[in-house]
Amino acid sequence: MSVSRSTLLTACLAMTGIGGWWMLAGDGDDIAQVNGVRIPTLTEKAREGASLFAQNCAGCHGDHASGGEGGPPLIHIIYEPSHHPDRTFYSAVKNGVRQHHWRFGNMPPINGVDEDAVAIIVAYLREVQRANGIE
Repeated sequence: MSVSRSTLLTACLAMTGIGGWWMLAGDGDDIAQVNGVRIPTLTEKAREGASLFAQNCAGCHGDHASGGEGGPPLIHIIYEPSHHPDRTFYSAVKNGVRQHHWRFGNMPPINGVDEDAVAIIVAYLREVQRANGIE
């Protein structure tokens, strides 16, 4: 029986996500992992962004942007800065997004999240993306 690399990777990520948080041995930095997403020690701005993300985005996009029932993972190569620059996140919050990469349906605009909050959320997402090799 032949198993594809993507199937193995998906299985590994699913298995490592079970059990929630744990510490990984890294290059001297403490890095937590949740649902297959490595979470670095965050800057103050990114910690604030994590809180705003949890309040406004995690309901659809999952804990630490790992993906959820209502929205895709934002810690994914599709959302690397060269494919989805920061302005994409501002536009998504303000205007919503038509379904295009994933099968979650359209994203509505997110009322009550201003540009300053989006900037802080994006800082958080980019730090977590970098910790996961997405640059």
